[in-house]
Amino acid sequence: MADRATRPLMNIARLKNFTEVVRNGFNISATAERLYTSQPTLSKQMKMLEDELGLALFTRRGKNLVGLTPAGERVMELAKGVVAQVEQISQLSLGEQLATSGVLRIATTHTQARYTLPSVITAFHHRYPEVAIHIHQGAPAQLAQMVQSGDVEMAIATESMYLFDELAAIPCHRWGRSVVVPHGHPLLECQPLSMADLARYPLITYVFGFTGRSKMDKAFGRHGLSPKTVLTATDTDVIKHYVRLGMGVGVIASVAFDEGDRESLVCLNIDHLIASSATHVCLRRHQHLRDYIYDFIHLYAPHISRETVQQHLVNQAPVADMVELPWL
Repeated sequence: MADRATRPLMNIARLKNFTEVVRNGFNISATAERLYTSQPTLSKQMKMLEDELGLALFTRRGKNLVGLTPAGERVMELAKGVVAQVEQISQLSLGEQLATSGVLRIATTHTQARYTLPSVITAFHHRYPEVAIHIHQGAPAQLAQMVQSGDVEMAIATESMYLFDELAAIPCHRWGRSVVVPHGHPLLECQPLSMADLARYPLITYVFGFTGRSKMDKAFGRHGLSPKTVLTATDTDVIKHYVRLGMGVGVIASVAFDEGDRESLVCLNIDHLIASSATHVCLRRHQHLRDYIYDFIHLYAPHISRETVQQHLVNQAPVADMVELPWL
């Protein structure tokens, strides 16, 4: 490797590509495709970066990269901040036009896209008619990956998002659950409704790990109950459809029951049975946010200030108290 005294200045583009290789699980082929370059070129850049730094960054198995050396892990931590600052400088150089035009890509769940975001997106569109909004739907782990890879600017999902270290997860709202049944269902006679009452009927609800499903499972477990789940789905409208078909009792986010459902279904709030969950806005740490992204977050959660968002981005925000979060 090059002598430290004669080594040239670090190549920022190679440093950025280094972070992309790590984010893509050391898969050179996949990273090269994402960066619109070739595998040999990217491999050569990684070797040149090691030479520039005078450090072995990767552990290897044959010709394959399989992990980071201790030095590589330290470089990765520092590189993320450097790359974010370079991106911020690049964004600033694009000019004031970016404050009112561009693309906002949001990864979220069906429930958010269908029931809570329409009014926010409508208001945002009136304020920023030149900003195109792209909505990507998926399960929480998929949403997190979209943010981490830079495919979207933000994700809006449930509390499980805070488990991803590279994400700044800002708690915005709390929400509860309801049971939905057809008119005339025996559960309508149960006052107050109990977990044992619910366990007597086949359930239709969200897939595990999706929209706070784990809290429901824990609530049954605390009562020593093992309910029979006959159908799971990621789409609340699908859950309600199969409830109408008579397959079972639905457990959904309360916000996902609207006036149009009342003709065929009855909604029973079960906040007294299952603890409320939080919805988070999730961002990639240290990223530069355009002004209209801050505005979108404020429209979605008016109590969240620009300063609060910035504190989360640099990992300096205090842990939120769920009691203080407004309900959806």
